[in-house]
Amino acid sequence: MTSTPRNVHQAIARALVDNGIDTIFGLMGDANMYMVDSFIRDCGGRFVSSANEAGAIMMALGYASLSGKPGICSVTHGPGLTNTITGIVEGVRGSVPLVLLCGDTDVVDRENLQSAPQREFITDAGAGFEQLRSPKTVAEDVARVLRRAMIERRPVALNAPLDFDWSPVEDYRPVRAQVPEWRATVTASEDLDNAIGMIASARRPVVLAGRGAASAEAREALIALAARIEAPLVTTLKAKDLFRGEAFNLGICGTVSTDSAVEAMMTCDCLISFGASLNKYTLSHGTFAKDKRIVQVNLEATEIGKNLSVDAGLVGDPAAVAKLIIHWLDEAEIPGSGYRTQELQEAIDADVPPPSARSDHGDGTMDYKQSLLRLDELLPTDRVVVTDGGRFMVETWKTIGVTGPANFLTTINFASIGLGLSHAIGATFAKPGQPVVAFCGDGGFMNGGLAEFNTAVRHKADLIVIICNDGAYGAEHHKFLNRQMEPTSIAFDWPDFAPVAVALGGEGVTVRSDEDWAAVSRAIENRTKPLLIDLKLDPSRVPWDR
Repeated sequence: MTSTPRNVHQAIARALVDNGIDTIFGLMGDANMYMVDSFIRDCGGRFVSSANEAGAIMMALGYASLSGKPGICSVTHGPGLTNTITGIVEGVRGSVPLVLLCGDTDVVDRENLQSAPQREFITDAGAGFEQLRSPKTVAEDVARVLRRAMIERRPVALNAPLDFDWSPVEDYRPVRAQVPEWRATVTASEDLDNAIGMIASARRPVVLAGRGAASAEAREALIALAARIEAPLVTTLKAKDLFRGEAFNLGICGTVSTDSAVEAMMTCDCLISFGASLNKYTLSHGTFAKDKRIVQVNLEATEIGKNLSVDAGLVGDPAAVAKLIIHWLDEAEIPGSGYRTQELQEAIDADVPPPSARSDHGDGTMDYKQSLLRLDELLPTDRVVVTDGGRFMVETWKTIGVTGPANFLTTINFASIGLGLSHAIGATFAKPGQPVVAFCGDGGFMNGGLAEFNTAVRHKADLIVIICNDGAYGAEHHKFLNRQMEPTSIAFDWPDFAPVAVALGGEGVTVRSDEDWAAVSRAIENRTKPLLIDLKLDPSRVPWDR
């Protein structure tokens, strides 16, 4: 690292490094190029350059979601900022801590073609906003946006006018972003007494874990609680595979549940939820909330009862609350519910479909479910899985396993397509040493992935992209058919994607029949560059679940 920063753009770069930031995702322009250059040259930082600002912010979101650190995205003013708006909303709705470093036009330059109401764009998208106040306050301002992003768990922008860029900075002093560790504990209360009473009297309890209860400590405590009350375990989508390998694991709760999970949730008399917001998708549009008592535990008081009324709400650390419940059940010598039976485990085991002899249709397209079973076996076991938005995603969630929630990421907080591949590139920097597998639709890949596939190549990302290619916008295909309308307007004659991947500097393989699986296996095993697998599908044969 070089000497003390002499001007504002150097001070911003140094302030980031002083707070432990070593990676920025972005695209250089007039208003951020010198800061980024200083971050690289003076501070030894890593800059991941995207093809488009939209891709840059998605990469930063993917990085933040899986690294435990705030993502940093740097863009220029005007269109550089507006290209990030969808990503800002995705980050806000996903509660992702991210700092957006955006340059702004000179205050006095009213006629600059890239001038825009940046504060309004940012705040209307739901993000926080901070203005760089002066050359004297650079370190304080950078620390403030970092602190806000981590505490508020959303994107926060630092807006830096271009006329500050070369302004001198005197007597630079580092300022650290202080984020206090908060661990809420539950004290004796009527809600706690009520919750324990409901759990003690339940005959068919179910323990549900959300992403807010996905730590190793919480996992262990919830497994112990479920065993103590003889309840099956279930997770939200974002906590997928938290209980992988455990007995009486029902998998994902919600609109993508297995048959055994649906049966358990429909007949459950007490749902004990930890770290979940209990939204309509987790509760299958409210169906799973009927005729049962609900105990909701969350570290955030604002999450309790946010989406539905609960019978008991406990604000506290999920692991600590689970242990406390066990303690009081033991003190009162409450017996288990008796719900964990051999019949229940057999029903859970029956949900795993056996692979069939063939996974193709014999017409140049593949059976989607059977192809996913093959991929689940062929893909590296230590994989990180990222899914784009689209019709294909539901079967992917059901079939492609991961070792736990820390290796799984969805990109549908704003229900957009085209965000997955860039998130996956960010994930490769969050999880060095682990291969990242991105599942995209053909429409989503062309919408937002094609431009950034070469970014993965340039930065030597260990990335496997699987395009679930039905040659159409699949959801709309089904909606047209459901109204007895021809879906021709949303069918596309895309180029073959495998040669496109090669032209962009990567590797590619196409799957049209079972005979192609051997080539897929070799490509995965021997890959030296980002690999694209083009899985050919029939749009009328891909399952459609909502």
